[in-house]
Amino acid sequence: METELVFDNLCRMVIEGDFAGIQEVSRQALTDGIDPLAILEKGISRGMEIVGKKFEAGDAFLPELLLAADAFSSAMKVVTPALEASRQNVRNLGKIILATVKGDVHDLGKNILAKVLETNGFEVVDLGVNQSNLSIVERAREQNADVIGLSAVMTTTMPYQKELIDILVEMGIRDRFIVLVGGGPVNQRWAEKIGADGYGRTAMDAVAIATQKIGQKQGRM
Repeated sequence: METELVFDNLCRMVIEGDFAGIQEVSRQALTDGIDPLAILEKGISRGMEIVGKKFEAGDAFLPELLLAADAFSSAMKVVTPALEASRQNVRNLGKIILATVKGDVHDLGKNILAKVLETNGFEVVDLGVNQSNLSIVERAREQNADVIGLSAVMTTTMPYQKELIDILVEMGIRDRFIVLVGGGPVNQRWAEKIGADGYGRTAMDAVAIATQKIGQKQGRM
């Protein structure tokens, strides 16, 4: 089967909630030599993103979302060991603090991003969901992080992304951290408005931006 058809098939199986069959297709894809990161990004994550957008628009309901999440998790059980193996020869590009902002308990996109970042050579400290900005900043300082990545999946929690940047400015440490923002309602215009260093629409976008910004900061680019 052509690679693009494999991705389309995996995407469809997530949307349909085929948590049993998707493991077999994922295993076969790995056996055929398809990059596990591509399986994640172009196949199963794409399917989850489609279902998530349908749910937000009212075109899908909670049972469909839960079935899709089960299928995604089922595929990840197969793909994760291959992702971990692919990390072994990747140099460390920097440390990233990830968190979903206060009042927001959505973590699927953040969790996908964490896996993709780790596979591409970043050390990730995932603080989880519903995190206050002061605690995020404190952990970033403790960990001597290069990047703070903030996820907001609801429009009502987006202002917390701006608040964190304001806190960094007030503390006089804004230049110490690269701040990246993401999440369903977030876009490039919002990132520019609040003074973020970048916006990632997809996990791979975030990887590219983080790599570029860290490189610029360290004088590699």
